[in-house]
Amino acid sequence: MTEVDSGASGDARDDTVSAAAAASIVYNRSKNGNGESTGSVTSTTSWTPPACYYAPRYTPEELEAQMRQVWESSAPSHEWALDTQNYFVNGEPYKDFNKDKEGEGYWWDSYVTEGREGDPAAQDCDERTFWVDEGDAPPANVPQAITPEILAQLAYAEIRVPSTKVDLAPEGTTKVNLPTWAWLDNAKFKPVSVTARVDLLGIEATTTAEPVALRITPGTDDAVTYPASGTCKINADGSIGEPYAKGMANLAPPCGVKYLRSSGDGPYQLQATITWKIHWIGTGVDGEQAMPDGTFGAEQDVVVQEIQAINR
Repeated sequence: MTEVDSGASGDARDDTVSAAAAASIVYNRSKNGNGESTGSVTSTTSWTPPACYYAPRYTPEELEAQMRQVWESSAPSHEWALDTQNYFVNGEPYKDFNKDKEGEGYWWDSYVTEGREGDPAAQDCDERTFWVDEGDAPPANVPQAITPEILAQLAYAEIRVPSTKVDLAPEGTTKVNLPTWAWLDNAKFKPVSVTARVDLLGIEATTTAEPVALRITPGTDDAVTYPASGTCKINADGSIGEPYAKGMANLAPPCGVKYLRSSGDGPYQLQATITWKIHWIGTGVDGEQAMPDGTFGAEQDVVVQEIQAINR
């Protein structure tokens, strides 16, 4: 497992870890069977992992220091300054930054998911900073507040899967009307998982992706695929398709393609895309929970030549 500290971050002062640093999301990533991981899966639906979320960011002292610095740099009578002073200090609804609750909870605020900083969806977390007592669930009206389910969704974005370059026979160069076999070794495609946890809150979730099918797109309409749908199922042993062996040249492969026209001066771009079935488990959740399938694909060159015939 590879452990990565991501998400919330904050500065430490006098060797004291800030609330934001303590609430950071730690990711543990499993390695694929061959230790290779190259790309992120993309949801097969319009769903995407959240671009922002809420988590603990400040202790009462940290929030006071932050806000007083902001107030000092703005006009005291500025409407926003007066409004936030009423909100955090004057009892509408909080009083004196909840300093009487020091050690009993945290001020929660928004975070932008790493890599989504320029995404307009990152602006969706516009709730005002709010207080949550230690051990309490975040408010139900804040859907992006960090929970095991949100952790599972964030872990989805951290999944890395191997390249989908397939073995071909003939390799690289084939002939018109000659079946080209395609397959993937079972050692290469195994389930991968990412665990995301927030130690401060005692919650975690593990999101797992399992390969379920390979789709072959020839790169031209002048081709037929095997099977006709172009989707090759995964075998019981985890492999996809069947390796070519001598004497099988004229047989229809269980997974492959037959080109009907020469590629001319340049190669066709064959695309191989793996579909990954994704699910998650987490703190306080009974059983596996489904998530949208994900895909990851890659292109490779295939040169198709005309079969040369000699008239005698």
